[in-house]
Amino acid sequence: MKNKQEKVHTIGFSLVSKLNIQLWFRLVGTFLMLNIVFVAASAVTLGVLAERRAAQVVQQIEAYGLPDLAESSWLASQGLEIREQDAVEGFLIPEHLQRVFPRETRSARRQVSLPRDPEAPLYRILDNLEYRLVLEIEDSPLAIVIHFPAEIWVLKTVFIVLLVWQLVTAIRSIGRRAELIRRVLRPISELAQQTQTLSRDEGRLSIAQMQALAGTLDEIDAARLDRRIDLEGTQDELQGLATAINSLLDRINESYRLQARFVSDASHELRTPIAAIQGYVNLLDRWGKNDPEALQESIDALKEEAANMKELVEKLLFLARGDNLTMQIHLENFDLAILAETLFKETEMIDGGHEFSLAAEPALVRADQGLVKQACRILLDNAIKYTPAGGSIRLMVSCADGKARFTVQDSGVGIPPDDLPHIFDRFYRAENSRARATGGTGLGLSIAKWIAERHGGYLEVLSREDFGTRISFVLPAHEPEPEAITVLEDKAI
Repeated sequence: MKNKQEKVHTIGFSLVSKLNIQLWFRLVGTFLMLNIVFVAASAVTLGVLAERRAAQVVQQIEAYGLPDLAESSWLASQGLEIREQDAVEGFLIPEHLQRVFPRETRSARRQVSLPRDPEAPLYRILDNLEYRLVLEIEDSPLAIVIHFPAEIWVLKTVFIVLLVWQLVTAIRSIGRRAELIRRVLRPISELAQQTQTLSRDEGRLSIAQMQALAGTLDEIDAARLDRRIDLEGTQDELQGLATAINSLLDRINESYRLQARFVSDASHELRTPIAAIQGYVNLLDRWGKNDPEALQESIDALKEEAANMKELVEKLLFLARGDNLTMQIHLENFDLAILAETLFKETEMIDGGHEFSLAAEPALVRADQGLVKQACRILLDNAIKYTPAGGSIRLMVSCADGKARFTVQDSGVGIPPDDLPHIFDRFYRAENSRARATGGTGLGLSIAKWIAERHGGYLEVLSREDFGTRISFVLPAHEPEPEAITVLEDKAI
């Protein structure tokens, strides 16, 4: 359970990381595409500049003739150079594309070269970029070479600034984007925590919170409580959320099944006394008016069935309040041994058909004394019901290892091994006919178990058929007060 809670508290980590990484790579990809576009645009720009400059040179040659190549320093100042070629070499622009180039250079062959200086640093590789147009001028092949020193310096400066901006933006975006993703995923985290809280039954949500949670799960209704969320292919935190929801659905499904069974069993139990009451009312209607004996029999039976119905309804209301967590628990310090002596004396006066004994030692507890007495009374009443007349019933109170125990041991009929795991289920009876004969409702042990668990305790049962049953009501022991507590002597009747 602790691991699940930690998983809920760290919800969003793996998904935030994955989304952050994906978005970061997407941002880097965008920057890469931007850089590619920048480089392509720069290449096109340099190509257009080169074509225009070459066209101007050709126009000047056509107008003034070919200059002396040895004295063409005026061209070098403009980043231009005319060289003699042995042959016309280079790629030729396809004819259908030549119309987009200047008329003077359409038929020229083109070359792009990058002379490498081994001693030049890496960032100066592009400084020697050359764009050549080779064409025949005055029946001799010449190459017009265009250099871009100034343009390449500007482009490199702009590209470096762009890279620095991209790097800063990418680094800053990591933290900002992670916070944004966490804020977006916060509802999932809250839903997971609320669902986990409900699964652990540690708290109750408000109506608004329940409606929000129900809106998330509106496709799952009472007719489809067996539906679950598929966990395959989901992220860790979504798996945690889905697991918590599935666990909650399991508990809801089980509660719904138990509720349906509870309603069915309660209806059956109420049907029996109602049928008996109707029968005796019909008997009174027919013969009770003039027959005193039938009248008295019907009145006694009606009183008994009404008492049974009252007992059943009270137990049902008790369990309903317990399930809804509306029952108030009033804690106080008291000695379980004194409570056992009180029950012992009360039972001694009421029941003379069994042999009772008491052995109690001080066992201080902090609990609701009224509820604890009710639970202990249930255990004692069960022992009386299922122990034949003349049998022995022993009450014991002990305190050891931080646990206070109220134990009832009888010499009754015992409980079959197959029935032991179910005796705390509501309306469960090992033998229905015997239960009806003793007037049981099948709710007593369920109530006793609820009281024990509500106080942080539990019930222990040891039984053997035809030998007897020992059942203990166990609560956490409370540190005794300085005042002395009277030790009760072993008593027997």
